[in-house]
Amino acid sequence: MNNSSDILNMSNEFAGKRALVTGGTRGIGLAIVKRLHAAGAEVVATARSIPDTLPEGVGFIQADVSLPEGVAHIVQETIRKVGGLDILINNVGGSSTSTAGALTQTDEDWQMTFNENLFSSVRLDRGFLPYMAEQQSGVIIHVSSIQSRLPGNMTMPYSAAKAALVNYSKNLATQFGPKGIRINALAPGFTETEAAERLIARMAEQAGTDYTAARQQLMDELGGIPLGRPAKPEEVAELAAFLASDRASYITGCEYVIDGGTIRTV
Repeated sequence: MNNSSDILNMSNEFAGKRALVTGGTRGIGLAIVKRLHAAGAEVVATARSIPDTLPEGVGFIQADVSLPEGVAHIVQETIRKVGGLDILINNVGGSSTSTAGALTQTDEDWQMTFNENLFSSVRLDRGFLPYMAEQQSGVIIHVSSIQSRLPGNMTMPYSAAKAALVNYSKNLATQFGPKGIRINALAPGFTETEAAERLIARMAEQAGTDYTAARQQLMDELGGIPLGRPAKPEEVAELAAFLASDRASYITGCEYVIDGGTIRTV
């Protein structure tokens, strides 16, 4: 257990740790990359497209995690680059299907959404867990969504996939706790990211309205945010850093919600 001086000294708390962040070139993923890197971690980010910039010293692997071959490439390249893994942040996710309701969402929409939001994590975990089990330590964080418990009418496949991800995460934590591996889910609410902007723009287009009206529609569907604003990616990254750190050494099998008070149930 860390003593109080160790806990207070967080500026270099990830020194010597190797971290992988999927979807790590924008939004919440990029904020997590920056946070871990600033605290001393050796960080590798993944994305489908090569980013214009990344923090100096951060590695990059181009791959599509929704495809089995993309995941295999990430595992192989990560081991080659950093020799193993201590922290895995499964951040990739999103919804690009129709927002017009269940009858407009095809089998292909459902499969695509589950590949991106569930199976990407399942496959990456399967690839890295043997390395973590061998070293008897590791942290995995699955970035979920409050839609896992607050289903969105406009993003039905996404909500279902995130609910499955949380269930899977809990089960995995039980199986690998004895191996010294902690596994948790992190569920952001409405967060100001490019992905959120694209969703709102798609809602506006399909509803024949403007961006401001569609944004308000999204806020209304959530039932309002008591803190009065969406989250910043950096705020979500701070929670991810806590869960990945030794400060959370006795926390596993949990889902942490960061939503400004949106979900009001106990």
